[in-house]
Amino acid sequence: MALPYICLRFVPIEREHLDSKTNVTVGSFSWAYVHILMGNLCDIYHFRLTKGCPESFIPTSLPLDPSLPRTPSVAKMKLGRLGKIALVVLVVLIAVAAIGLIIYFVVYGKTPFYYHIRFKINNVDYNTNFEKLHSPESLKLGERIESLVNEIFKSSKLRRLYVNCRLVKISRASAHVMVYAVLKLKSCYTNSQVMFRERTENILLQKLKSDKGSLCIDPSSFQLTDIDKEAAENLLNNCCGRRTVKQSTILPIGDRIAGGLDAQEGEWPWQASLKQNNVHRCGATLISNSWLVTAAHCFRNANDPRQWTVSFGHLLSHPKMRRKINYIIIHEKYHYPAHDHDIALVHLSTPVLFSNIIRRICLPESGHYFPPNSDVMVTGWGSSRTDGARPNILQKGAVKIIDTETCNREEVYSGVITPGMLCAGYLEGNVDACQGDSGGPLVGSDARGMWYLAGIVSWGDECALPNKPGVYTRVTYYRDWIKSKTGL
Repeated sequence: MALPYICLRFVPIEREHLDSKTNVTVGSFSWAYVHILMGNLCDIYHFRLTKGCPESFIPTSLPLDPSLPRTPSVAKMKLGRLGKIALVVLVVLIAVAAIGLIIYFVVYGKTPFYYHIRFKINNVDYNTNFEKLHSPESLKLGERIESLVNEIFKSSKLRRLYVNCRLVKISRASAHVMVYAVLKLKSCYTNSQVMFRERTENILLQKLKSDKGSLCIDPSSFQLTDIDKEAAENLLNNCCGRRTVKQSTILPIGDRIAGGLDAQEGEWPWQASLKQNNVHRCGATLISNSWLVTAAHCFRNANDPRQWTVSFGHLLSHPKMRRKINYIIIHEKYHYPAHDHDIALVHLSTPVLFSNIIRRICLPESGHYFPPNSDVMVTGWGSSRTDGARPNILQKGAVKIIDTETCNREEVYSGVITPGMLCAGYLEGNVDACQGDSGGPLVGSDARGMWYLAGIVSWGDECALPNKPGVYTRVTYYRDWIKSKTGL
């Protein structure tokens, strides 16, 4: 960052160097320039000194003359009223510049450092469930590892520079486990990266050697290596169902998904927009860095992937990331205009890099249960009413799961709800998905605050009418189909 510099210079002037056009009586007085330089600007001021006190303050545009004599006698002069004002201004400018520098380095001046670490744990037996990082076993072990690393750094001299740690992989090591994690720290020491890495490594290794906690760590297996920023951020954010922006999950009845309550950036980081020829058509949900899930009916008129793109971010007009589509998989049993099997998968031509505003949702297992009357959230860029205008900002609406028996009542949907469908909303209406929300996510959180994909916006009788809640594709019903196509 280029900063202005300030210099105060007193230059003695012989009377023959004075400009006769200034109409100043010279006599036997001594003169001096006071040069105040800021950046590339140079303002020159004349002080006329009479018996050591200035009688006039005359700005001029005289250029600096290197031939002017420079003697230390000027330093002995006493500043008068105008000189003191100039000095005060100078001090204030220097103070402001210093404060600006401090703020800059505190807020922006720290460089992030990323490290990849691994070590073996001898008292944890390997479990095949460790292959899935969002399994209960992996999450429990991950919490223990992250808690251990957090405690190590928070009790060290690097506590103010430590940011976070994330478990990214668990592998088999004989009968036990090898864990892999990513560290993020921030430091001003950009010119001593090697020393900072060695310091970080020594703190971790010494603490792991001396740790007598519940985890029996093999220090000889410890390894710390550098990792570049993009890869590290991708791994740090490769945690399904987690959000960096957290708002209340329960919204007052009456708030609509479209045109009602704006979502914040990063609040629903798995939400995507499917655009046909750059026009938003449907929502979609990110389930990995290469795959999205959406509704099959979104492609009933156009299933050529070359016509479609995917954008990420909470604004339609200014997305944070765009991707082309490699191919589209529509459920083999879907036949429009029927609503059964309304599910499709989208494979991206280029994987996304996860960040704090672009993340994946957790896919529930086929046995995952979303109980009736539980709180869930639907998001999208749909209209606020049938044939209404669509917003630019992602909208959110809180609804409740409605059991299939209630939804199949004659006054509701009269028995057309099948096992692959899920109802959510309110029988009194008011809150619902609408046109443009199709394919988007219906999500619910567990006690740990992790979000799971419960449904995919599919169909309904207009929008937010009494006894006509939204109908969604039940994700747990199609969990095995998703795995067979994606391996997820």
